[in-house]
Amino acid sequence: MELIEMTLDVMKYAIGRISATEHQIGKPKKAEELKAIVGETVTAKGVGGEYAFNLWKEHLSKANVPVDHPRNLAFVPASPTRAAIMFDLVTSASSIHGAYWMEGAGGIFCENEAMSWIVSLTGLPAGAFGVFTSGGTAANLSAIVTAREFWRRDDTYKREKGLIITSIGAHSSIKAMAKVADVDILLVDTEERLTGSDLRNTIEGLNFHQRKRLFAVVATGGTTNAGIIDDLEGIADICEQENLWFHVDAAYGGGALAADSVRHLFNGIERADSITIDPHKWMFSPYDCGAVIYKEPELAKEAHSQQGSYLDIFKDEGAHGFNPTDYQIQLTRRVRGLPLWFSLATHGTDRYKQSVERGLELAQLAGKMIEENPNVELVREPSLSCVLYRRIGWKPEDYTNWTYENHKKGFALVTPTKWKNGDTFETVSRFCFINPDTTENDIQMILESMN
Repeated sequence: MELIEMTLDVMKYAIGRISATEHQIGKPKKAEELKAIVGETVTAKGVGGEYAFNLWKEHLSKANVPVDHPRNLAFVPASPTRAAIMFDLVTSASSIHGAYWMEGAGGIFCENEAMSWIVSLTGLPAGAFGVFTSGGTAANLSAIVTAREFWRRDDTYKREKGLIITSIGAHSSIKAMAKVADVDILLVDTEERLTGSDLRNTIEGLNFHQRKRLFAVVATGGTTNAGIIDDLEGIADICEQENLWFHVDAAYGGGALAADSVRHLFNGIERADSITIDPHKWMFSPYDCGAVIYKEPELAKEAHSQQGSYLDIFKDEGAHGFNPTDYQIQLTRRVRGLPLWFSLATHGTDRYKQSVERGLELAQLAGKMIEENPNVELVREPSLSCVLYRRIGWKPEDYTNWTYENHKKGFALVTPTKWKNGDTFETVSRFCFINPDTTENDIQMILESMN
């Protein structure tokens, strides 16, 4: 009975969270403050499920900022559908190990249905496919390790430390991933669109040994900071000419592939060797759900397939099927694509297109509001769902104080960023629209709070 009652309490909480139309934005507390409030929770005898759950509901849950709050426009927020959140519960309750078909055939089948739709958006040729990962960092790392291993097929490069090229506008995970993969990274000094000409000039500036070590280029399909899409066609041309692996990090912007109004901006992505897309960003899936897609999945399998006597059964003919672990760095994995599949099956892809288009529309509306407001001005034209703008006359500390003040009130979370202005980096404010429930009034109120 205790288990049943606890389960009912959890379900009641989940139903309330899923069905609520308004949420508190929440704000963090210091660890010392939280400890003083809740006391010791992990003890020799336990504190009991009911007591622990009440601590969560009354105190700990309120020290978080929900990523789906309509006035959470910081970083790259998220807005998982109610269907996806519900099925995340089912995913956890089902206890599926999603590495091998032998154990997780039903769940992996569903993931693959969702993946087929994502791959179709990219325009990659027949045979291209991908797997779900924990996020963009794992996806980018999986892709670059695949690229490096393919490059090292040539014995000439077995002992060489690889080199990749990207721009300073690329996501921070590219630098983090390069460190883990132990490859050097060369940053092209532009936060604007990385063009084929930029890449050509960079390659021509390399010395002989650098050119020998260069094996991949990472373009961005929607920079996190400003929503900028690199010159994918021009970069693809040079990668083909120079025999370089072409990876596109579209972790944030990849959702916009579903939007007819901006799909042409991604022309060239269909020529990529690998692509990163995060469904937990603009495809309305819960955290954590990234994806890595390969033009030739067999190259990823060669790089990532793990060997061990205890794993042989999974490769046996009797367990024949698609094994996601073979195509990315993780062995143990949950079927994190299941909530996305259920949401797609529930709502249909047309609703997804409409919701992504709404994010694009909100960015354009915000741009017009900024142009009409004498206190603020655009830093650059909105791109995808990102809007960079400055409050005229403000210093960096003004942006910081404004952010904390609005957050403390529980009103909104909009954070500053930096934009390269000439030779210096200027502090500016930034909107990123993902949630289709964000309203024009929300935007107006945030802008008015800067007066």
